[in-house]
Amino acid sequence: SSQGLLYIVSFALLIVAFAYFYNSIAFDPIRQADQIRRQGGFIPGIRPGPQTERYLGKVVNRITLPGALFVAFIAILPYIVLWVGDVQSFPFAGTTVLIAVGVALDLMRQVDSQLMLRNYEGFLK
Repeated sequence: SSQGLLYIVSFALLIVAFAYFYNSIAFDPIRQADQIRRQGGFIPGIRPGPQTERYLGKVVNRITLPGALFVAFIAILPYIVLWVGDVQSFPFAGTTVLIAVGVALDLMRQVDSQLMLRNYEGFLK
């Protein structure tokens, strides 16, 4: 069944694994450290170069875990409710909520940027 314990655990683990995979592709600590160095910036207590690269990689890995666990929890919450509770159907899935919130936030950012272009006060403060 699509709501069994094995399915729920596998789904959550795949979400966490994909979050780490995506971050490894989307965030390049070597490039970021180089960009910080070229712009004259630095991280207090961290030397520029390889130490900054290692530090950024470590921070991204630490930040990824709570975010990935939260997304996994939201995604499997409806399955847990269906599996544990005496609920026959759930009107929406966790991934539906995540997509809807993501689209709404993106829309708000786009509207805010358009308002800023026209010298209006933004509403995302």
